[in-house]
Amino acid sequence: MAPTSDALETPRIALISTHGYVAAQPPLGAADTGGQVVYVLELAKKLAQLGHKVDIYTRRFEDQPEIDEVDETVRVIRIPCGGRDFIPKEYLHRHLGEWNEKALRFIKREGLKYLFINSHYWDAGVAGQRLSEALGVPHIHTPHSLGLWKKRQMETDYPERADRFEQEFNFKERIQHELIIYRSCQLVIATTPIQLDMLTEDYGLPRNRVHMIPPGYDDNRFYPVSESSRQMVRQRFGFQGKTVLALGRLATNKGYDLLIDGFAVLAERVPEARLRLALGGENLDVQEERILAQLKQQVADLSLTDKVEFTGFVADEDLSDMYRAADLFVLSSRYEPFGMTAIEAMASGTPTIVTIHGGLFRAISYGRHALFADPFDRYDLGITMMKPLKHPRLYGRLSRMGAHKARSLFTWTGIAQQLVALVEGRPVAQALEESDWAEPWNDGD
Repeated sequence: MAPTSDALETPRIALISTHGYVAAQPPLGAADTGGQVVYVLELAKKLAQLGHKVDIYTRRFEDQPEIDEVDETVRVIRIPCGGRDFIPKEYLHRHLGEWNEKALRFIKREGLKYLFINSHYWDAGVAGQRLSEALGVPHIHTPHSLGLWKKRQMETDYPERADRFEQEFNFKERIQHELIIYRSCQLVIATTPIQLDMLTEDYGLPRNRVHMIPPGYDDNRFYPVSESSRQMVRQRFGFQGKTVLALGRLATNKGYDLLIDGFAVLAERVPEARLRLALGGENLDVQEERILAQLKQQVADLSLTDKVEFTGFVADEDLSDMYRAADLFVLSSRYEPFGMTAIEAMASGTPTIVTIHGGLFRAISYGRHALFADPFDRYDLGITMMKPLKHPRLYGRLSRMGAHKARSLFTWTGIAQQLVALVEGRPVAQALEESDWAEPWNDGD
């Protein structure tokens, strides 16, 4: 097929996200399919709005089509490797040599030229670096999470399972590949201050090779509404009492068991409190079913069955209203590189509590934009949840200022602009000064 003038003349960017179910309408909550997929899709759309065409490269498996059109400027391109079955992200890199050869043949056949490649997570980093070297274009890598950090957190939180970590998470190979990727690519994008610190101190990268750009949210979807509108949404979802919400994938690291323990403390002090857990995707695998059963048993053991509701998957069109309907949103993760759900909740005007085992809490002023707590301390988490529910002035401030903070720092448009500016060598206005992350009490918002 002869290259078209459009393919040669229109600035084109390649994003690579190889694991999970990447699609124009992704099945969020499916295996290895969560916030990163949303990140890549939203970034692609905003890059397109800045005047580019964007190809999102991923792995083709099961019965997926080769091409999935997101819109006229963004498409998902699926390259097969490793057979037809789903492959967990921890081991996908072993098949990426095949993926790269087929991707290069596709690019040559279509006559595609790219300004730069931006890969996401370490498996895509392996693929992105090989593609970058073969095509002679810059490679920007966004890790999303770091192997060293996850390994340390898991060893701290689950010392009794340490002998199984290597088989389950493949840390040794992952960290080896991370070191190669970070030293080979042109630039590494950290999404939190913790990542930036670890990339320079633990992975040994020069400071000028790392830039921090926080994740973003869609401000056309997530925004506050009037109290009357909110009450209508609560009725539609059947919310009762003072409702605490958590939602996301069914994974151990999300800390839903810790949240249930903390909620037991809250329920003693606020009898009308209710906990709604909207967990998992449309279809659960065996591991997810096991985690869900354990959580339900924990609720029963704590005699909280009448106060805790498991509602399952939230359709994308209902997500923003689900945030708005809640009285409080809690991100209780054991470790969390950032916490996109918390940003979306803040943007929707819902008072939010975030884990201290992550990066987001360093971006907020406690008591102004959100609250933070240690989910491993059930009393710290439970009493922190109680505060905005008992003190209306605090509740109102968190609702107003949390939404303002989200709008001022975390929209996708600003993130896309920063990425393009970095590649083009233009001065980049940091979305957030490092001093703001380090000293959130001095924030003037």
